[in-house]
Amino acid sequence: MLKELELHGVLIKLVQGDITRSQTEAIVNAANSSLLGGGGVDGAIHRAGGPAILEECKQIRAMQGGCPPGQAVITGGGKLKARHVIHTVGPIWRGGRNNEAGVLAEAYQNSLALACDYEIKSIAFPSISTGAYGYPLEEAAAVAIKTICDFLARKSDCPLTEIHLVAFDPSTMAAYSESLSNCSPQKT
Repeated sequence: MLKELELHGVLIKLVQGDITRSQTEAIVNAANSSLLGGGGVDGAIHRAGGPAILEECKQIRAMQGGCPPGQAVITGGGKLKARHVIHTVGPIWRGGRNNEAGVLAEAYQNSLALACDYEIKSIAFPSISTGAYGYPLEEAAAVAIKTICDFLARKSDCPLTEIHLVAFDPSTMAAYSESLSNCSPQKT
């Protein structure tokens, strides 16, 4: 099982565990459009990070009215070890005929672009949209890995040195490992 790959000077690592305990500068929250917390990864991050994250999310809502699918916003990390939380909204799976793959790719791209803009060196992603939003795991992993590999091939000026893909369970780990094995400098 492939667990890490260096690509364009960035180490991509697969990690099984709890994203709220990541030792990266930023973690990505699979948020909902309201930015007010929810279940799954979103709820876990809000609980672990404390009320400061929610307060910043409310400020963002007051300025722009939430976060549409595919977009990303950034807050502080509150009580988390990560200094920042990048909140992104993935698509709800509707059978794959409603640009779900495009929106999921945008969620990863916009999160990575925000990390670059804030000069973040390490970031951890959950498996976006594969929980309550119902995106099939293998397809979501393929979109995530391809998007990350393509992004790294284009963004040579980004300070990122590590990207962690945090899998909550063995089946998620296996799906991401399979997709990571298809990503290499020769294939991007």
